[in-house]
Amino acid sequence: MSHENDQSRCGYIALVGKPNVGKSTLLNHIIGQKISIVTAKPQTTRQRIAGIKTVAQGQAVYIDTPGIHLAARKSLNRYMNRVARAALSDVDVAAFLVEAGRWTRTDRHACKAVLQAGIPAVLVVNKVDLQKDKSGLLPFVEDITQAHRFEQVFLISALQGKGVVDLERALMGHLPFSKPFYDQDQITDRSERFLAAEMIREQLMLRLHQELPYALTVEIEAFQHDDGLTRISAVIWVEREGQKQIVIGKKGQVLKQVGAAARESLQALFERQVFLQLWVKVSRGWSDDARALERLGYNEN
Repeated sequence: MSHENDQSRCGYIALVGKPNVGKSTLLNHIIGQKISIVTAKPQTTRQRIAGIKTVAQGQAVYIDTPGIHLAARKSLNRYMNRVARAALSDVDVAAFLVEAGRWTRTDRHACKAVLQAGIPAVLVVNKVDLQKDKSGLLPFVEDITQAHRFEQVFLISALQGKGVVDLERALMGHLPFSKPFYDQDQITDRSERFLAAEMIREQLMLRLHQELPYALTVEIEAFQHDDGLTRISAVIWVEREGQKQIVIGKKGQVLKQVGAAARESLQALFERQVFLQLWVKVSRGWSDDARALERLGYNEN
């Protein structure tokens, strides 16, 4: 007896690891389009986002997760850890990312969460392009795999795309035989409103320093399509009045720069003209307030 699904696979793949190991960069490279924001700052990713790739062999749904971290002092940090751990209960295989040559307490903490999930897991050693002396990679991998069991090991550069095709092929092999879950031209499960908020927040994180990027979030108040033009109104929420002045900048220059760069990113993503309005408001202590987090879209559904 033959079945139409015998040769087609479909399933979920979690990209997990500590903050700043390259999960979002890897997702964007695999999908071939920027859907997950990337900065050099840890904890840029706050919510799970799915990247969907459909090929001849089937459909792989990659789940980009917040970095699992130890110092979860605020409600927002605890929320991010819960989101990352919850993703592991809903996938078929996990890709556990580490940075080549770096293995820390936080890596061990994240690794433990992955292996306790009881699903197949592959070790992905990322940023190998930054290793001038490649001779240390084999001992580095051996130290990890002697203490932790993984199905396979891959050495990659998510930024340059080296080794990513082999990783994709292996991950697809762990997915069950099934019909696709999504249309073949769909690349994410997130709405345009969500993507717009993330693109604005990315520009803020790139331009602001120290702790301020972690004290702000973006809420889309209005999102409307109008004859080839998308009109977006967004509020940037900060925790203190002094932070509001920094985000706005002298004579509004910071906010103007953020708006211009975000509009350019959104036009490239949506492939249409965007009119963007930004406001900055204060919501005291929002990042450590469970109700405020829920109101601002940080829910675990």
